[in-house]
Amino acid sequence: MKIKDPIYGEFEIKEPVLIELINSKPVQRLKNIDQNGLPKEYTDFPRCNRYDHSIGVMLILRKLGASVEEQIAGLLHDVAHTAFSHMIDWVIPNLNEDYHEKNHEKILMNSEIPGILKKYNFDINRIINVENYSLLENKIPDLCADRVEYSIREFYLWANPSKAKFCYSSLVNYNGKIILSSMKAAEIFAKTYLKCQKEYWSGTENKVQYYLFAKILKIALKEKIINTKDFYQDDNLIMKKLKESKNKNVEEIFSILKSPRFEEVETDPKIILTNKLRYVDPEFLENGEIYRLSEVNEDYKISIEELKESHKKGIKVNLLDEF
Repeated sequence: MKIKDPIYGEFEIKEPVLIELINSKPVQRLKNIDQNGLPKEYTDFPRCNRYDHSIGVMLILRKLGASVEEQIAGLLHDVAHTAFSHMIDWVIPNLNEDYHEKNHEKILMNSEIPGILKKYNFDINRIINVENYSLLENKIPDLCADRVEYSIREFYLWANPSKAKFCYSSLVNYNGKIILSSMKAAEIFAKTYLKCQKEYWSGTENKVQYYLFAKILKIALKEKIINTKDFYQDDNLIMKKLKESKNKNVEEIFSILKSPRFEEVETDPKIILTNKLRYVDPEFLENGEIYRLSEVNEDYKISIEELKESHKKGIKVNLLDEF
């Protein structure tokens, strides 16, 4: 099987277990799960899906010399993602990490994947625990294949297209940990990641759109237009049900979702939106020594502290559209 990615290049996949998993229904389903959680026709940012992301994670692990087992874990790490990705956390609040982990395990176990893994003598109970794989997953502020992939894909699509491939080529497997090959690469990666966080992932308009789309989905659940099981199908199914419902409240919010009008306020906000704190502080190689970017770049260290302070305040807005 040949896989050609515009960022990572062309790879020949010869391992039968990887080929069968890629062609399996659970992995193919990810083609219809948006990476960032909003219907593609309601945002101006370029879109990508969970399938491309999962394949990308596998390819990054492959480039870094990860075992086939860790490549499998990377390929499967998002298989249980619900429709519109993290949107379910906005629709059904208080879902904790334990819920997501158990749900991930349940969906995997009830699919064709255990049979494929057993056929090739891989232990699914080990593979579903991503903490077993230091290249695949790591806590912030360090890099890992999952975090690197969704970042570089955004770099390529809009945030810093000319440097996406440079960042990818600068990845190094250093004793089972992902670092960058130079301070220049670390600065470009970290600053572009910060741009994505400020302008998109936690940008005010994006979070207002999340809030509004979550409202639509909550109404649809209450009115029985959709049900919770639909989130384990894909984006297309839910959008079809929403559009065909002709529900007045749903249509009203859809009418403003593309370009919501709002004002940011310091006092008496009607809505306070929270966001996920995302930042990286990558380690890099320089003259045979390992450094962390914030240790040698005071401006970047200050940028991280400012981001943390801003995160604590949340996003305070008033909507200017009535619905």
